[in-house]
Amino acid sequence: MPLFNLTDLRAALPRGQRLIGLDPGSKLIGVALSDVLLMLASPYGSLKRGKLRANAAEVLAIARQQGAGGLVVGLPLGMDGSFGPAAQAAKDWAMALGEAAGLPVALWDERLSSSAVNRAMIEADMTRAKRAAAVDAAAAAYTLQSALDATRPAAG
Repeated sequence: MPLFNLTDLRAALPRGQRLIGLDPGSKLIGVALSDVLLMLASPYGSLKRGKLRANAAEVLAIARQQGAGGLVVGLPLGMDGSFGPAAQAAKDWAMALGEAAGLPVALWDERLSSSAVNRAMIEADMTRAKRAAAVDAAAAAYTLQSALDATRPAAG
């Protein structure tokens, strides 16, 4: 399945379908969900990163249960916007996951999402243990919200 431009993916979604945001890490995959109006992203949880087929089945189960029709996967570009090995690995993984799950995928720049979420959690005086448990899903929501905001159709 080819990668989609996020604006095109959003436009192709049937009315009332959500998007799933994914923040793939080396051990966990943060998961977020948009609302049906594609205005608000919320943390959903995290999945243990494992075999691609198993992760694809888990993502597809969430999509079916929550009425989601597409995926937005965080793309870890370099701080200068460069496309390095981590970005290539995320792109390859996203394409393979979308193919295995049968869901369209778009990539979105996720630079600083985990840092911003950690900083906000520290400012909220969350303990290190609570931050560790919540940061993956919150980073996925942060990235998905950024994508939704940037591709929101103009009011008119």
